[in-house]
Amino acid sequence: MLETSRTTTDLGQAAQSAPLIAIASVIVSMALIAISNGLMFAYIPVRLGIDGFDPTWAGLIVTALSAGGLAGCILTGPLVRRVGHARAFMVLSALIALSNAAVGAGPIPLLWIAARALYGFAICGIFIVAQSWLNDAVPNAIRGRIMAVFYVAYVAGLGVGYAMLATVNILTAAVPLIGITFTALSILPVGMTRLAQPPPPQAASVALGRAWKISPVGLIGMLAVGGLSMSISGFAPIHATAKGYSQADVALLLSAMPIGTLILQVPLGWISDRTDRRYVLAGAAALAAVASLLAIGFDGGALAILAVIYLIWDGASESIYSLSSAHAADRAGKDELLALSSSLLFAWSLSGFVVPGIVTALSAVFGTETFIYVGIFIASAFCLFVLWRVFAARPAPAIAMASFAPMSAQAPLPVELAFAPDDEPRPTND
Repeated sequence: MLETSRTTTDLGQAAQSAPLIAIASVIVSMALIAISNGLMFAYIPVRLGIDGFDPTWAGLIVTALSAGGLAGCILTGPLVRRVGHARAFMVLSALIALSNAAVGAGPIPLLWIAARALYGFAICGIFIVAQSWLNDAVPNAIRGRIMAVFYVAYVAGLGVGYAMLATVNILTAAVPLIGITFTALSILPVGMTRLAQPPPPQAASVALGRAWKISPVGLIGMLAVGGLSMSISGFAPIHATAKGYSQADVALLLSAMPIGTLILQVPLGWISDRTDRRYVLAGAAALAAVASLLAIGFDGGALAILAVIYLIWDGASESIYSLSSAHAADRAGKDELLALSSSLLFAWSLSGFVVPGIVTALSAVFGTETFIYVGIFIASAFCLFVLWRVFAARPAPAIAMASFAPMSAQAPLPVELAFAPDDEPRPTND
């Protein structure tokens, strides 16, 4: 009898732990992909610089990546409806491996532009698949914690990938091969997961006008952070390489940036849960603007100081993403969240495509430091816009605020984000 009771207890514990193990499979897969992504992000501009290519080529590659991401936002939904979440994840992972293989063929700029556009399409799609899958599988009581772990795991993976650049001979095909390896490994946890797949997603409409009515600050925040984040992550290694920093220096600079995301988001989120989020958004934008001014002042100087500046700059910019998302969700009813998240994702992707294109064009004339001046303009303009909304718009009535969750602008919102803490409609004045 005792043995039977113990067996029953063990089975019960296994049944309870199985869902968490299944959920962990998606998070582990994304962390492995992040290592590959971080390494490739750092590798491409450094390799182009060593081979003597004009920095404009690296800028065009960033723009192509963003264009692919925009396509991924539009086409991932039909793909998932056709083959399901697990198969879509594996198909998109295979496309990332194919993109890395094309990069491994050698520094051929036109080929690399096409390869990174394919990567942009695939990584944006993977995030939509992974996050919508987790949102469906995770109960409300632990959703915030699970999504926080998801974002932290991805950002940490990026940092590991950035740091790995310092240890690899980039004049060989070693980096793309390592990227392919980690991408292939990422398919295994999802391929063997027992996590139930959600039903086919609904068609999610993009309605920017409605998103503006629900939350002007949330929508403009996504437009601001899309361009700001892609400019910093895409052009920082290009500029550092052009300034003559070594491969190891670039790796250190990039690996410091995710630390800022991890350090700043939690305290800013904690404060935003206890006051009007717009004040915190304005503060984050102001901090990003100050950091970018310091980046100009110390440009080309001591690496340690510059790493701290970029850490703050990137962390403050990334925080705008999560704060804007939470602020918009505060002001949307449950039946509005699906279209709202689709619209915010589209705004983020559109800005992430347009702004790098502008930076690339201007850099050909004004130099690779152009992205810093563009960052100053975007952060300052958004800060002023938020302050204008605070003082010009009528005060928002008391609302049941959604809980803040750390997010990364490198990890776009899922289209199928159709949940809310309660069913009460929320104000739509800001």
